[in-house]
Parts: sequence; C-alpha cells; structure tokens
Amino acid sequence: MVVVVRGRWRWAVPAAVVAVVALGVGLYWFQPWKLWQNATVREALPGPSAPSAAASPAASPRTLAEGALISHEHSTTGTAKVIRLGGGSYTLRLEDLDTSNGPDLRVLLTDAPVKEGVDGWRVFDDGKYVSLGKLKGNKGDQNYEIPAGLNLSEYTSVSIWCDRFDVSFGAAPLALGA
Repeated sequence: MVVVVRGRWRWAVPAAVVAVVALGVGLYWFQPWKLWQNATVREALPGPSAPSAAASPAASPRTLAEGALISHEHSTTGTAKVIRLGGGSYTLRLEDLDTSNGPDLRVLLTDAPVKEGVDGWRVFDDGKYVSLGKLKGNKGDQNYEIPAGLNLSEYTSVSIWCDRFDVSFGAAPLALGA
C-alpha cells in the first residue's frame, strides 16, 4: 500500500531531515557544550622553582615583556609574559588566565596592536603572527615554548585566538622591560 501525502504535509519529512542535518552540523561547528566545560591547567615555570645561591643571575628566568589580557569576543583576564629561561630559551607564560572555553582555541604571538572592543576582535591574523599551539586550558597558569630563532622584537601582542571563527577571545600587549 502506498500512502500519498498531499498539501502541506508533503514538505514535512524533507524539512525534518534538513532540520536534523542542520542541527548536527551546527552542534559540530559551534560545540556549545564547551561553554560550560572548564579545563584548568597549573603548570610551573620551566626550570628550577627557586634560584639557588650558586646560580648566576643570567641563569635565572627573567621576564622580558608582559601585559594584562583584555576581553574581546569573550570575557578574558590574566597576564601574558615573555620569559627568558636559564638555558637561553624563551617561553610565553599565561598566568591567572580566565576565559571561556571554545572550539579550536590557539595562542598567537602577533604584531597587531591590541584594541579594546569590537575593533580588536578580528585583527590578529591580518599581519605577522606565529601560533604557539592549542590553548591547554581556559583557566590557570600555562607555558608555551617560543620557537628558537624567533625575533621577539617583531611581535608586540598575544591573542587567545579561535581559529574556527577567526576571532580573538582576548589579547594582551607585550610591553618590553615590564
């Protein structure tokens, strides 16, 4: 037996299929459940936790630049620091980070100026930038190795960047000599 559907009901099944597919794609793309998931990271600064009496000042970690994170697309607070470690390598340290979780979040060093409000949301991938990797957690203290040979004087800011939507969750200017 074949049932023939007439009128407005003949569009109900195709519309329901399209709605289910659109919902699935939307959930995959936006990952809204991450807004309620927090990942807290508590990393110590690489190297000795406290300088010993025998350690030279050059071997101790030294902050070269730092700045306070400001909010862009999502409320973001904390401090970003560029630190020269005892062995001569560099790390970007995020301290007391607190931002929203989201899909495909990255940490970028950039040459873009940090602007408040909407003007600052989408500028960090326009010029020179280097990705230091995926954000390890949306809360806490974390370290990101800066590639050897990178000319740090060319990078003046850091952004918590959502690669999926090309938008900054938050950013900090890196003031030298802070």
